[in-house]
Amino acid sequence: MYQIYPRSFKDSNDDGIGDLEGIIQSLDYLQDVGIDGIWLSPIYCSPMYDFGYDVSDYCSIDPVYGTIANFKKLLKEAEKRNIAIIMDMVLNHTSHLHPWFVESRSSVDNPKRDWYIWHPGKNGKAPNNWMAAFGGRAWTWDELTRHYYLHLFTEQQPDLNWRNHEVKKAMFDALRYWLDMGVKGFRFDVINYIVKDINLRSNPYRLRLTYPRRHDLQVHIYDRNQPEIHDILKELRQLLDSYGDTMSVGETYPNEGEKEPAMAASYQGNNDELHLSFDFSTIYARFNAREFECILKNWYHAIGDSGWPCHVLSNHDQSRAITRLANNDVRKAKLLAVMLLTQKGTPFIYYGEEIGMVDGKIKRSQIQDPLGKKYWPFHKGRDKARTPMQWDVTPNAGFSNGKPWLPVNSDYVTTNVLQQQRNKQSILHLYKDCIAIRRLHPALYAGDIEFVSAPDDVLLYKRVFKNEHLMIALNFSKAKKDVTIGVKGEVLLSSCGNSSMHSSHSSIHGGTLTLDAYEAVIIKVQ
Repeated sequence: MYQIYPRSFKDSNDDGIGDLEGIIQSLDYLQDVGIDGIWLSPIYCSPMYDFGYDVSDYCSIDPVYGTIANFKKLLKEAEKRNIAIIMDMVLNHTSHLHPWFVESRSSVDNPKRDWYIWHPGKNGKAPNNWMAAFGGRAWTWDELTRHYYLHLFTEQQPDLNWRNHEVKKAMFDALRYWLDMGVKGFRFDVINYIVKDINLRSNPYRLRLTYPRRHDLQVHIYDRNQPEIHDILKELRQLLDSYGDTMSVGETYPNEGEKEPAMAASYQGNNDELHLSFDFSTIYARFNAREFECILKNWYHAIGDSGWPCHVLSNHDQSRAITRLANNDVRKAKLLAVMLLTQKGTPFIYYGEEIGMVDGKIKRSQIQDPLGKKYWPFHKGRDKARTPMQWDVTPNAGFSNGKPWLPVNSDYVTTNVLQQQRNKQSILHLYKDCIAIRRLHPALYAGDIEFVSAPDDVLLYKRVFKNEHLMIALNFSKAKKDVTIGVKGEVLLSSCGNSSMHSSHSSIHGGTLTLDAYEAVIIKVQ
């Protein structure tokens, strides 16, 4: 799976904002990389207070990205290349400009009043102590109807009331609209937030201070992870399954200190809720072999044999992995790529990750993200991970002939698709080689995983399917490491040379392997 942030991928009409036609023009590239599915961040009509995560019409395309005709063309062209299109669906909240909320806000007896969460307050104050993720209280006073409304994010993103059956029906109808058109599934935004405590009880506070958002000082017992969510997801799964070969993946956030894998895995139910759910432990990890081994083992244990894991290193909300984990070191980024693409389950690649894009440098005056605007300098926003895709050496990295909505990274002259397509040792070719090997070997796309004892700084594991055995060795150290693997085998890939023909070791005879600094290898056991 390949996540595209549409504003930043490819601009076809030179307005500085990426669009659907730009994605269509890039499908041959994605097919060449080996992508099976594209997850599009929101492209629905939106006033863009949170760049599409504030939806004003769930059944239309925002003009900045194109038209329904453009989207249908994208579906058709992607299908020709055996690429599925997955949409980002925001079920927790809408835009304050959505007609539903406009009606709900118009009077206390409007038929859609109960589609959102309203409350008269308590003793002239907000109903409880809930805080919004983007700053301030999660309740905004509406002068017209003399009530508060709930918004767990910006005040322009009022939360829907999923205890109202009409809301569920309307949202399920929106899902059907896109499924009928040919969409193959959805990524569900903050899916564990959609139902709140029926009594709106206040959250407890932590005993220690952390990040300056008061939102992060609370233990979110009552504004997320309510048991009723699971019943909704079971119905949602039945809807998706009625369309045949579809998929769903959920964004779920735990409280600090919670066992994240168990919480994320719970949203797959007994294989009757979400198909996939994100465990973000890999995003919060350090570049350390033992730490990754622990994280991955915990995730597999939480998912169990009946569940299907997925893995992610970067997304639109986090610093890019090559910056956050690898300190912009391409050797480390290659190792992380091999690790991602050789795990059991479904790997997710964030646009530009395959060419080693790093965090952009965004001046305060250039910030677009509402989170960065609110919390600068404690939080400089998410824009650094959303800078334009770097295609070539032409002005604006081939992203646009107009002024890009965010500045292009200054390293685009040396880090771009065109340059790396010509360089067989590039990280782009490593991704292509690794995905090609993954497709050829059932042990990688369908096999079990078994971790093997290894020296410090080395992560060693087997992938096994029937009679096929592969071994993956990852050296997280800046020094060479001798690894005893106890088997004979052929090196299918080395991150120091990408393919075996470039590797310093094309075969293993004595059962011992010497790994270069930050080297990752895939070995076919003989």
